[in-house]
Amino acid sequence: MAAENNRNTETRHPRGLRLLIAVAAVVVPPAVAADGTAPLAHWQKVIRQTPYWESQGVHANLATIRRWVLAGESYCEDEDRHILFDRRARFLGYITTGGDRDGNQSRINERRQQLAETGKAHAWVAGELGGIGYPFALSCKQPHARLAEALARYIGDDEEARLWGTWDGIRIGTRDAQESLYDAIRQVYEYRRQGGQISLPDHVLGTLAGKVVIESGGIREAHSSMDARGIMQLSPAALRDCGLDRSMHFHRIAQIDCALKLTEQNHRNLEPVFTEHFGHLPQQKAEMLYGMLLLQAYHSGVGRVRALLTDPSLNGAARYFAEHHERFTAGDIALGMIFHNLGRDRFGFASLYYVTDVSIAIQETCARLVDLPGCPDG
Repeated sequence: MAAENNRNTETRHPRGLRLLIAVAAVVVPPAVAADGTAPLAHWQKVIRQTPYWESQGVHANLATIRRWVLAGESYCEDEDRHILFDRRARFLGYITTGGDRDGNQSRINERRQQLAETGKAHAWVAGELGGIGYPFALSCKQPHARLAEALARYIGDDEEARLWGTWDGIRIGTRDAQESLYDAIRQVYEYRRQGGQISLPDHVLGTLAGKVVIESGGIREAHSSMDARGIMQLSPAALRDCGLDRSMHFHRIAQIDCALKLTEQNHRNLEPVFTEHFGHLPQQKAEMLYGMLLLQAYHSGVGRVRALLTDPSLNGAARYFAEHHERFTAGDIALGMIFHNLGRDRFGFASLYYVTDVSIAIQETCARLVDLPGCPDG
C-alpha cells in the first residue's frame, strides 16, 4: 500500500521545465565558403568536415549560450532574438526578429551570409523554416527554466514542495517532518542500494538532481506535451514497466524508485563498454563523463549511446577523445561524441542542449548542497 501527502493541493498540470528546443533554418541551397571555394552540400557537411580537436571548449561555450536562453539574460534579455553560433558553439552574433516568419528567416540567412563574408564564419548555409542552417541559430523565445524556483523545490527551501509518505516498504519523512526532494531521492537510493536492487554509483545522484531541476522543476504534477509525467518525467510505458497503475503515476516516491530502476538497467548495459573506452581517465573526469552519458541514455536510449562507443560508423569521435582526453573536459567529450554524429542515428541538437542544460542545473545545485555526490571539486 502506498501513501503520500503534501501541503500543495493544486491539481493543475503545468508543463514543467521540459525545454522546447528550436534551431532555425534547414538547408536547401548549398553552403558557400567564405573564401570562395566550392560550396558545401548542406549543414551536415559542416559537421563532417569539423576535426575532432575543435571540440576543445565546446561545452563551456554552449553552456554560456544556453544560460542566456534559460535565464533570459545577456543577448537573450530580448526574447525576440536569434543568436548565431559556430561549430565550436562560439557566439557570433544575433538578430532581432519580429513580424512574419518568412521575413525572419530571410534576415537570419542574410546575417549568416554576412558572417561568412566578413570571415567570422568559415561557411554559411541558407535555410528554410523548421530545420537547420549554418551558422547555427537558436531562438531566445523559449520557456525560461526558472532555475532558482526549481532549485528551491529540489533542496526544500520551498516548503510546499516537501513530501512525506510510503512506497513499497520505503518510508520518507512524517507529516510533521517532511523531506526535500533531494533527501527523498537519496533515501530511496540508499534503500535500494542496501537491498541489492541497484548497483549505481552514488555520483549518479548529482546527475538526477540536474535532471529533476531541468525536466520538471520539481513540480509534482509536471506533464509535458509528449505525455512525460511527474518529477522524473517518465513516459506512461516506463511507468507501466515499473508496475505503476495510473493512480500512482504522479506519486513522487514511486517516480523516484522507477527512475532509479530504469537508470540501473541503463547502467548495467553502459558501464562495461564505457570502462573499456574511458576507464583510464582520471576518476573525477570519468565520473562526470559517465554521468553525462548515463543521462543521455535516459534521454535517447541506452542502445544509441552504446553505439557511440561500439558502432564503427559512429565511434570515431569516442576513440579519438579516449586517446587524447587530456585536451578535453568531460563535457567537451560528451558533447563532442554527439556533435560529430549529428544527423546520424537520429542524434540532433536537442541531445546537445539537453545534456548541457542539465549540467548547468548540476552546477547550480552543487553550489547549494555541500553533500551532493557527483559535484566537481572546488
